[in-house]
Amino acid sequence: MRTYRYPKKTEWKELTQRPTIQREELSDVVQNIFEAVQHKGDKALLEFSKKFEQADLETVVVSEIEIENAEKEISEELKVAILKAKENITRFHAAQKNEIEKIETVEGVTCWRESRAIEKVGIYIPGGNAPLFSTVLMLAIPAQLAGCREIILCTPPDQSGNINPAILYAAKLCGVSRIFKVGGAQAIAAMTFGTQSIPSVYKIFGPGNQYVTSAKEYTQRFGVAIDMPAGPSEVLVIADKNSIPEFCAADLLSQAEHGSDSQVVFIATDEEIFMETIKETENQLKALPRNEFAGESLKNSYFILLNNIEEALEFSNLYAPEHLILAVKSFENYIPKIQNAGSVFLGNYSCESAGDYASGTNHTLPTNGFSKNYSGVSLDSFVKKITFQHITENGLQNLGKTIEIMAEAEGLLAHKNAVSIRLKS
Repeated sequence: MRTYRYPKKTEWKELTQRPTIQREELSDVVQNIFEAVQHKGDKALLEFSKKFEQADLETVVVSEIEIENAEKEISEELKVAILKAKENITRFHAAQKNEIEKIETVEGVTCWRESRAIEKVGIYIPGGNAPLFSTVLMLAIPAQLAGCREIILCTPPDQSGNINPAILYAAKLCGVSRIFKVGGAQAIAAMTFGTQSIPSVYKIFGPGNQYVTSAKEYTQRFGVAIDMPAGPSEVLVIADKNSIPEFCAADLLSQAEHGSDSQVVFIATDEEIFMETIKETENQLKALPRNEFAGESLKNSYFILLNNIEEALEFSNLYAPEHLILAVKSFENYIPKIQNAGSVFLGNYSCESAGDYASGTNHTLPTNGFSKNYSGVSLDSFVKKITFQHITENGLQNLGKTIEIMAEAEGLLAHKNAVSIRLKS
């Protein structure tokens, strides 16, 4: 881990850089995968599964029998936990529904907006050593609440060709239409073009590594929308003299263990807390089963000592973290100063893991500085807004002259005539 004591502001920009693979390398690999999937369909997917997951599959389709058996393979304790998380996530996202409000902008001119579900959505769920069944809840629940007609899920199989049973259980519980054994950039390509087995979708959701993120960016060239550029996970923790080093270290490692390309940043305003948190991080790391991943992540991470909380928040807004933990006294006073963050956790007991699993907020969030211009996933992510207007005869008389003058000034006389011909009648 790298430590910095009172770095100059001219050095801050360098400290906000994330570890990345060369974009040229990413683009070439993703383009080749997309071309293969577009032309060969399922055959390409099966070849990629063998190459990347070492899984020799006969089909990418998850059968109903596999889904039914999954429920028998997970413990009752885990089922109860998933159901509780589902309840909280549903409650939080259901509250985001808006009532239709009609506005009379001018007498006789009524305008309003209505939401319509995106009909076909695709969900990508990372697999491997950490199968994120929690992400199924975070994406499928708001999709179902929004009324999406078709919810497709893709996730990579293990070497035996199986999907983690908790992923299958959560998918069935949350109304996923169909599930497929395919991961990586090839999954994004499959949901973009469609294959013999996998239907194409209108919008793709879900986190992933840099190849998946690059593939999601690439898919937009083909008219498919994405939730956001959600890449490797990250957290920024701000601590003062009232913070608890043991807690701070645990939060840092909870993100570092996601993978070697994750990044964590710790900012302290107190020398003692700064040193104790570094020591605590090193001690807790040794006990983690995934300490190899977390250790690699820490090599690309920063521990920074700054003068005060205001300065720490200034750095945080420049960094624009996916997760921000404000483990300081009187955190309420600093909330208005937070400009860029995906999700914020306030106080010593608001651990980031709560948002990852069961508090109710969504954990699919913008990374790599994109919280400067993207929001995390919400109910609105699964709908589009359609505007409506109704103009009465009286309304056009009230508004018509304004339209005519503006249209003529732009030289668009057919626009003007569309009003004039009605006013003359």
